[in-house]
Amino acid sequence: MRAIIPVAGLGSRLRPHTFSRPKVLLNVAGKPIIAHILDKIIDEGVTSATIVVGYMGEMVEEYVTLHYSNIDLTFIEQEHPKGLGHSIYVARETFDDQPLLIILGDTIFDVDLKHVFASKHSAIGVKSVDDPKRFGVVETRNNFITRLVEKPEHPVSNLAVVGIYYIRAAALLKECLNTLIDDNIKTRGEYQLTDALQMMIERGEKMTVFTVDGWFDCGKSETLLSTNRHLLGQEGLSRKIPDSVIIPPVYISPTAEVTQSVVGPYATIADGAIIHQSIVRNSIIDDKAQVSKALLDNSIVGSNAIIKGSFRRINAGDSSEIDFY
Repeated sequence: MRAIIPVAGLGSRLRPHTFSRPKVLLNVAGKPIIAHILDKIIDEGVTSATIVVGYMGEMVEEYVTLHYSNIDLTFIEQEHPKGLGHSIYVARETFDDQPLLIILGDTIFDVDLKHVFASKHSAIGVKSVDDPKRFGVVETRNNFITRLVEKPEHPVSNLAVVGIYYIRAAALLKECLNTLIDDNIKTRGEYQLTDALQMMIERGEKMTVFTVDGWFDCGKSETLLSTNRHLLGQEGLSRKIPDSVIIPPVYISPTAEVTQSVVGPYATIADGAIIHQSIVRNSIIDDKAQVSKALLDNSIVGSNAIIKGSFRRINAGDSSEIDFY
């Protein structure tokens, strides 16, 4: 089976980190977002993948090619960001009429896809959310999708599309994407995949839904840190460091250097990072960053960044209250 993974977005909500690297190469729980996705789909039996790149796509191609020789890879460039539907459209020559998996490049997920692949129908991953206006949503009848709507003003469903699509009729998808582009059908100024999928339903394709409770968004700093916490809670490691205190769960790279510090819980310390006389918790410290004499909580420190703090001397009497900013 082939997967299509669109990763061409600018990642503007994750600036300043995405000024120097694409979003899918940001570290979470010890490895880039794209690595979590590829590891999962390979484990589920996917044998080939088309990765749709754009912004700093050469960095994505270099990383994936270097680390993933166990899957057949094709890279397609989306020169202009015209929406998710357009992203899949530019990849259309890489898939045929065989079943297809589409998964968004900023989503880490925990779901049994083998069960999904056994379905007789196309299927879309969904999750119940409190504010469906922020998402594409599906309306269903007897577990089959009747309508897909992108970010509805007045939603009649709270089933949000989470960014995982299993398409059995890939040839029909290609046909509908062609219609989308040829007829210039846009929603909110972009070519939407939901519009192409709705067109498939109207042409007779039956689509069902599957629940994805383990859906972890990496699109913003706060959700990236939340995903980091969750993954470390599942897979986090501990490591003994003679002159430091490590509070699991954490990920500390074997090539990272930690001295006279307290690390954790929920801290990721990436390759070559240096932590000295600091307290780091609920944070991501990326490759070759340096943190010295600092207290970091709920923080993301980019690669090669240098953070230096200082210790203070105080002489506080009884019932004093002192805040440092």
